[in-house]
Amino acid sequence: MGGHGALTLAMKYPDLYKSVSAFSPICHPTQCPWGTKAFSAYFGEENGIQIGKNYDATELMTAMTLQQVKELGLDNILIDQGSQDNFLIGDVNQLRPEDFRIICEAKGQSINLRYQSGYDHSYYFISSFIDDHINHAADRLFLSNN
Repeated sequence: MGGHGALTLAMKYPDLYKSVSAFSPICHPTQCPWGTKAFSAYFGEENGIQIGKNYDATELMTAMTLQQVKELGLDNILIDQGSQDNFLIGDVNQLRPEDFRIICEAKGQSINLRYQSGYDHSYYFISSFIDDHINHAADRLFLSNN
């Protein structure tokens, strides 16, 4: 599963998740060319984007009430994003992490969106910061058991 799946599943099934983190997730796919193309292909041209909002982290967070956000139980969402990621800085920003950060902050959901200078969308980027994500999950799992 990629970062997009991690975010959406943690929000859709909060009883199964105590922690969520992601590397370079597509945060608002209904608002980028890749997402609109995919959702239209999966769900049809007529209403694919509307149905796609059910699988869009930014749209899911937008639709939540403040109480629902609180009930997620995610004390902090960790996202690492390479500053030189071609899907972020190319002709079109396909990832849109700022959209997600803005709505999380507006809803009172703590988020740590870290831009890692000089990194792209590669294995080297993930391998450089994976320990932070493992520790992030372990800390939350330990806290939830106390």
